[in-house]
Amino acid sequence: MRIPRLYLEHTLEARQTLTLTDRQAHYVARVLRMGSGRPLTVFNGEGGEFSARILDADKKNVTLEIGDHLAENRQSPLEIELAIGLSRGERWDWVLQKATELGVTRLVPLVTERTEVKLKGERLEKKQAHWQQICISACEQCQRNILPQLDSVCTLQDYLPQARGAEKYVLHHRDSRRLDSGAAPASVSLLIGPEGGLSDTEIEAARQAGFSPLTLGPRVLRTETAPIVALSLVQHLWGDL
Repeated sequence: MRIPRLYLEHTLEARQTLTLTDRQAHYVARVLRMGSGRPLTVFNGEGGEFSARILDADKKNVTLEIGDHLAENRQSPLEIELAIGLSRGERWDWVLQKATELGVTRLVPLVTERTEVKLKGERLEKKQAHWQQICISACEQCQRNILPQLDSVCTLQDYLPQARGAEKYVLHHRDSRRLDSGAAPASVSLLIGPEGGLSDTEIEAARQAGFSPLTLGPRVLRTETAPIVALSLVQHLWGDL
């Protein structure tokens, strides 16, 4: 039987006793239907994971005993930064989930000329918290122990000077250059537009900032498909796929 994994926003130490919050207690006791004696794996995003055992569980509280620490993070040797224009609803959630599973290191939500999603104030704060939870849930599922960095929403103009990749690529279908399997860089930045793509002006701005144009083949990929293909390619060439 697979042992469930749980992200906890706590300092974790071996032999520690910990009581879960209402939401997490509900998930363990009511959703997973786990009771006393059942094993868990817990992590806090700071590196490694701990074995754990349920000491007591009821409808409102679950008490854990934290066990041994395992220094395993399952991080890709390639640091990958994905900067992508915001898309609507489930498309964006899907991108966050799959990018996390594929080992992305940093996620940057962008507002570009053709971005149709308008978020600000309290609504933006709620969305940011929702996106963070998607990344956490994806880490729980795929067994990553370090969360990807999820940046606040920013404009393309603000992002370009702070791109971190040793190799930088801006994806668009109006170019013919493709990835090759040269010497592996330590880090990669991938820049992708929203529905409708990046404008010619934005692509040129990215090129001026050190981004090389890159195409993923002769077909035009949707904004939620392109990052998954690009991440898979760089992980295959230079990472751990």
